[in-house]
Order: sequence, then C-alpha cells, then structure tokens
Amino acid sequence: MAKSTVTPIKVRTSRAPKPPWLRVKAPNSPEYHATRKLMRAHKLNTVCEEAACPNIGECWAQGHATVMILGSVCTRACAFCNIATGRPDQLDPHEPEELARAVATLGLSHMVITSVDRDDLADGGAEQFVQCIERLRETTPETTIEVLTPDFRNKEGALEAVVAAKPDVFNHNLETVPRLYTEVRPGARYFHSLRLLDQVKAQDPAMFTKSGIMVGLGEERREVLQVMDDLRSADVDFITIGQYLQPTPRHHEVMRFVTPDEFKEYERLAYAKGFLMVSATPLTRSSYFAGDDFAQLRANRQAQLAKRSAPGSEA
Repeated sequence: MAKSTVTPIKVRTSRAPKPPWLRVKAPNSPEYHATRKLMRAHKLNTVCEEAACPNIGECWAQGHATVMILGSVCTRACAFCNIATGRPDQLDPHEPEELARAVATLGLSHMVITSVDRDDLADGGAEQFVQCIERLRETTPETTIEVLTPDFRNKEGALEAVVAAKPDVFNHNLETVPRLYTEVRPGARYFHSLRLLDQVKAQDPAMFTKSGIMVGLGEERREVLQVMDDLRSADVDFITIGQYLQPTPRHHEVMRFVTPDEFKEYERLAYAKGFLMVSATPLTRSSYFAGDDFAQLRANRQAQLAKRSAPGSEA
C-alpha cells in the first residue's frame, strides 16, 4: 500500500500574512543545492525539508542539516506539524552508515539527529538512534551529537537505551503549554514529556538537556512562564522559544505573531530562572545554530562550575 502524504488535521484556516521580521529569502545558493544533493545521494530525510523550516536556506548554505531518521512518515498527527502521517516506512538498516558518511563529507563539528514518531515499533525507534550515535562515534569521533527524540511513550527501556549511548545533548520538545495539548499535540501528554526530560538527568546528570516550545498558538504569557518553571524543575539546561508558523491552511491557525521585543523579554526571564542557555527569537527552531549554541552551552556550564568552586562561593 502506498504511504499517505496528507496529514489528517481537523483545523482548516487561511494563513495570516507574515510580519516583516519573519520574511526570509528563498533558498538558492550553490551551497544549499550541494547540501540537498548530498542528502539525496545518501537517501537521508531532513526535518528541514519535511517540516518546511524557514531557516533552511541559511542553514544549508553553511552545510548544516538536521537529519530525520526512521523514515518520513509519522504515526501521529500533530496540528502544527507538516510531516506526513500514515503507514510508516520500513526501517533502513543502512541509515546509520549513510548518516555517518554524510557527516564525514560535510565535515560537521556538531550533528543533530531527530525522527518521526514510530508508535508502531516496539522500542519507538530507540535502537536506530543508538546505532546512529555509535556509528558517528566510530567515524567522526570529534563530532558532537545532539538527539531530538520523540516521547517514547509506552516504550519501556527506550529512553534508557538512547541515554546510555551518550549523546552530548538530549533534546525533547514540549512544543506548547499544557492547556493546548489536546488540540495541538493530541497524541502526547505534557507531563510524560516533562518526566522524560527529568529521567534523562536522573540517568546521566552530566548530560545536557534541552527543550523547546512554539508561541503564537494561543498560549498566555503566564503559561509560558510556567513551562519555564516546569523545565527548570526537571533541571533542563537549554530552552528554545520560536514563533509558530502555519505550514498549510489545514494546520493549526496562527493566533498571533509575537514581537521581537516579547522574545527578548522571554529570553531575559528564562536566564533569570536559571537556564544555562536560551534561544528566543521569532525564527528560533530546535536545531537553528545548534552547533554554535552547544559550544556556548558548554562554556556557560564551565563558567558556572568555576563560579561555584571559587573561594567564598555558597555552592
């Protein structure tokens, strides 16, 4: 049976025009086309393409791409996401090797690996994450690795397996505030995702953890601040906050465009709440400038540890 290419979303609205601060140039650089050609040559999917990321031209021009493993068809139908829903692809046993070759060709210092949700698999796809991490460690050991995982809901042992593979950053996005989950992320549970992030730290306290939300979906400011507090209670190191953009008229409506000044205020407040790293801009996405952000995240932790160990500190 042919896979579905239509996401069955119940919301149908027209897309609002973007404000000036969200307008980006169409991708057309030689480097962009070279990155695209490389992804096709290795038969790799990218979330940059599948999720219609507005930053694809800028990132691909620099040779940066976020690879999406486990196929291109998701078992869930979130109201914000442009990835197709339907009968999932069969797992590609060569995917870890092809990923490793692509990373070596691009010479990446930092790699982000994400995936579709695979509720059909006994482990939710955890073993494929593990194999990708292990293969990268073998071929390009200097490359730091960030995983952006699904929630592994009802998949016993899946989270533990991925954490044990020692990625440098474990990212799992909450996506929105709890009140909006039933309409925005109906297949997920807010407190399960929050607990997943908490469990990563319990298993490996030294591992960097990261999570992100979109704004403009109808949330209130106080709800965003509560999400920040919830993430800090789980000892999450890095928060990303970006503007939700409606991929098609079939997806959830953009309720409003959050201004750049509001994003700056969210950034200020997030740092005040204790996050080591914050990225809060209209165009922020989970893997936008992920390599640069990881370097800063690591430096911020080192500075924090040095401050705590200084004579006279209260640590």
